[in-house]
Amino acid sequence: MTKAGKAPRRWTVAAIAVSAAVLLSGCTVTAGAAGDSRPQVRAAFPAETTDRLDAALAEAITQSGSTGALAGVWAPWAGQWVVAPGTVAPEDAAALSTAMSYRIGTNTTALTCTVLAKLVDEGTVKLDDQVTTHLTRVVGLEGITLGQLCRNTSGLADFTRNLLPQFVDNPTRIWPDREVVSSGMASARIALPGSSWAQSDTGIVLLGMALEAATHEDLSSLYRSRIFGPLGMNDTSLPDPHNLGLPREHPQGLTAPLDAAAHPVCDKVLDVTELSSSMGGAAAGMVSTLADQRKWVSALAEGSLLTEATAKTQWTTLSEGAEVPAWRRYGLGVEQIGPLRGRAGAIPGFISAGYSDPISGLTIVVAFNNSTDGAGFAEAVARRLASIVWAVPAADGANGAAAAESAPAAAPTTSLPWTEEEAVESVRAAVACAPAEPAPAPAEPAPAPAG
Repeated sequence: MTKAGKAPRRWTVAAIAVSAAVLLSGCTVTAGAAGDSRPQVRAAFPAETTDRLDAALAEAITQSGSTGALAGVWAPWAGQWVVAPGTVAPEDAAALSTAMSYRIGTNTTALTCTVLAKLVDEGTVKLDDQVTTHLTRVVGLEGITLGQLCRNTSGLADFTRNLLPQFVDNPTRIWPDREVVSSGMASARIALPGSSWAQSDTGIVLLGMALEAATHEDLSSLYRSRIFGPLGMNDTSLPDPHNLGLPREHPQGLTAPLDAAAHPVCDKVLDVTELSSSMGGAAAGMVSTLADQRKWVSALAEGSLLTEATAKTQWTTLSEGAEVPAWRRYGLGVEQIGPLRGRAGAIPGFISAGYSDPISGLTIVVAFNNSTDGAGFAEAVARRLASIVWAVPAADGANGAAAAESAPAAAPTTSLPWTEEEAVESVRAAVACAPAEPAPAPAEPAPAPAG
């Protein structure tokens, strides 16, 4: 149920109540997470680094209007930081937990496109299959391939741009796949198939329909058998469209309402915690946790679920446009920003990002429970966190703590293509509504006249 209120658009997190993963003192080396070949030093980062990470996340919580955040940074050579500062809702002081679930939004796209890649490895489909081969009753798809749907080069318009105000206003409505797809296909084509890049959730929902038709399996089964099972992702799922809640403890999902021009109304906030996954489906409908997203993004970056050839194809990237920095590129449903591989995602109520460096093993996952600022905000925060830990030296004694075959990865020797200051500016630029200024303190009463 959606609730609107006149409360200020922003809440202040008075204190960071850290719910950290168990960190052992010293520099013990342990096996990496499933899908992550880099053993992790189980130690906290140096205090100075931890303080900077805490401060960056606290600032982002306030900027986004969230009541809290879930975040993890794992640097195999140096340490880890797993926190859940804040509370579950504006009017609920219960503390967040790092085990809570959240909606990963358009991060779902990378999972769907990896299922496509797995089916290519199995010989069930090919990237250059015409979509019409599998969706024979959907008109208007001539000349578009499965691979183009994932690379955002299909030329199809994005239904989310058309329907987002309706999604926000009525989050519990059940949307048939064909209805959301029809909205995207009814809009003018952005370009000819294969000619240019443009984000399109329409293409990913069509891809999900095509994969179900090609395999005679539903999407949930495809995710479980090809990704969740092999990686031990026990707390990730694509909820049934009629199951409106999240499957375990979670923060409240918040967003600003939208006006007729789809601009946020910054003095109001909606509770969109109850929501039908059908508004995102194969493009944006999944629910997950920090721990599962760590496993997933590490495996995604390394390509460990795929054959070497198909993983190389998934990470053969193209430009997202002339105005986009050269270090930001797009692959098969996935994004590469500098050395980091992964995606950022949004759905009403939540924004999140997950990225990993396949060379050093650095992995970053972050989620906020207010979606107003969009996926770009979460991505910029992830870049800021990466810039804080990128140059942290190896933990004392870590390289000698285990045999060579299980020693942690070395610290990165290259530089990121952005500075922390540039990432901070990107975070600020993504803020859709200025944080509310604290009320001024009341003036001291004038002293009574003497006598």
